Amino acid sequence: MILMKNAVPRNPDFRFREPVSFVIKHDEHIAFVGSNGGGKSILVRMMIGHYPLKEGNVFYEFTPSPVYENVKFIAFRDSYGPADSSYYLQQRWNSQDREESPLVEDVLGPVSKDHLTDKLFDLFDVGNMLGKQLVLLSSGEMRKFQLTKALLKRPRILIIDNPFIGLDAMTRDQLSDLLDELSGIGGIQIMLLLSKADEIPGFITHVIPVEHMFCGKKVERDEFYYIIPEIPVIQELCPPKDTSVSDFYTQDKIAGDKKDDDIVIDLHNVSIRYGERTILNSLNWQVKRGEKWALLGENGSGKSTLLSLVCADNPQSYACDISLFGFRRGSGESIWDIKKRIGYVSPEMHRAYSEDLPVIDIVASGLHDSVGLYVRPKPEQYAVCEWWMTVFGISHLKERRFLQISDGEQRMVLLARAFVKNPELLILDEPMHGLDSSNRLLVRTVIDTFCRCPDKTLIMVTHYMQDLPECITDTLTLVKGK
Repeated sequence: MILMKNAVPRNPDFRFREPVSFVIKHDEHIAFVGSNGGGKSILVRMMIGHYPLKEGNVFYEFTPSPVYENVKFIAFRDSYGPADSSYYLQQRWNSQDREESPLVEDVLGPVSKDHLTDKLFDLFDVGNMLGKQLVLLSSGEMRKFQLTKALLKRPRILIIDNPFIGLDAMTRDQLSDLLDELSGIGGIQIMLLLSKADEIPGFITHVIPVEHMFCGKKVERDEFYYIIPEIPVIQELCPPKDTSVSDFYTQDKIAGDKKDDDIVIDLHNVSIRYGERTILNSLNWQVKRGEKWALLGENGSGKSTLLSLVCADNPQSYACDISLFGFRRGSGESIWDIKKRIGYVSPEMHRAYSEDLPVIDIVASGLHDSVGLYVRPKPEQYAVCEWWMTVFGISHLKERRFLQISDGEQRMVLLARAFVKNPELLILDEPMHGLDSSNRLLVRTVIDTFCRCPDKTLIMVTHYMQDLPECITDTLTLVKGK
């Protein structure tokens, strides 16, 4: 089906340590497996012609038919819709922008009724999305929509980057069963890019390991064995004893002055509706200082909407009875008064963060909650940024451009950005999306250790229970439609 022979990309930034060669046969379903930054996405983009070659060739069985007619690649960012910072900041809540946003059925186009269509509509509850603007879909619903759109094209080769992230447990199992069924029908070949070796589905026949910009030999699935690298366990997470760094935290008071009130979040009978659709219905929720909450629920149950209220990104919050850090919403505090006390990362933020700045500046932008860097940090502030980059194991990326590193490395950068101001409230919405096993362990360790510091409050969303840190004290589960 595909033969890559001695391939070397034209762009030197995308070159492997050796020219890449492999053969993928008709009856093989492939998993490209490796750690973040190992080169999986680069390899696939070489294979499908997105990155032109300086040397070598790629041959396809379907030549001369164009690659784009036969291959569908759902990249990490593609799975969450357009990368648009205005979408992340306000478009979701602006009525004019919502009216201009296309409907789900308009983007899907004409749909023929057959077995595959019925399976997809049932699996992803597509019927419930019809009539909605894309801008109002949750991150999990957007993921389901993008998978549906790709599968309805019936490509000969379907390539998906981390297909199971963002999906609740039941949907992950159902998607795996559907891909298994499709792989057995014939006529469609499935290739997956996986950062977690324990997510290799049973229908995969062969694995191609990709590590440290080296493409390994293709092996049968049962022969593949992945060793999780060891990482140092972080014992203490406080700024180093360097005077300039510690003084930065004590004098600048980035996290804000402490309040006597122990209630960080207080919601009374909060309801959020868009047209006839109810997202949250008479929700009461109180979070006290020092509590660590797991926010759970299936895709579309309202988790992201709830977090938008807490992060002051949702204008409907002014019509609700909400108090944050002891201040009633609408009582005169600004959005930035609230945000300066919160560290935040989410799939929507990752999708929208398209500033191609040096990584150190992306981390530094967290000091002022900006998308991009508009205030040049002081030397002691840069020292704090570099320290947090070291904690997350990304100090070697300091001078790299943000959009030139892998999606998993980008997620680690945004996590460092969330921690850099030593926030009182840490809000982590699916923080481990796209991370390999080693980085997942590292992030979980950092969260646990950080939350041992006095007065730290945590809200974490995940669909993987094994990703929850040990420090979790409370759980709120949202139910779709209730």
